Amino acid sequence: MFFPDLSKTYSAMFLKALLAFLLLPGIFAGILPLYLGLSDPSSHSGSLLGILPIVLGLILLLWCVRDFYVSGKGTLAPWHPPINLVSTGLYRFTRNPMYLAVLTIILGQALLFESTRVLVYLLGIAIAFHLRVLLNEEHWLKTQFGHEWEQYKSSAPRWLPRLTPFFLHKRSTIREKN
Repeated sequence: MFFPDLSKTYSAMFLKALLAFLLLPGIFAGILPLYLGLSDPSSHSGSLLGILPIVLGLILLLWCVRDFYVSGKGTLAPWHPPINLVSTGLYRFTRNPMYLAVLTIILGQALLFESTRVLVYLLGIAIAFHLRVLLNEEHWLKTQFGHEWEQYKSSAPRWLPRLTPFFLHKRSTIREKN
């Protein structure tokens, strides 16, 4: 055949995105804080207000995963990263909305369980995310996307979201003939 079967390509990428979602946020924002909250002897009945940040974080996380899949043509997993710089959706407000979504989910569990262990875990994960961004991801993004990354980096804050969205103006790769 002259044309590749794109349905197989997209199906494989969707399965990779689903697996990455279940493994990474599923473990770090789901299973581990849940275990810590349930096993914390200082934990109390908790506050149902914790459900609000959990639901908000899940919505934000799914939005980010979708943007990685649709705009970035990749997944959140380091073994299958996006091939395009993702600067749409929540990424117009901050460079790391996915990490913020995960932290929001963990915060919700800390509130739900009123757990000191989950709060300490939240702090540890926040530090780990910050170090990963500084020591690994930003260098990779600069290497991978060059000028496009530099433009995005100078306009979208690393952590605290902007109040107005940023729109990346991509350079045209088509050169006009004189």
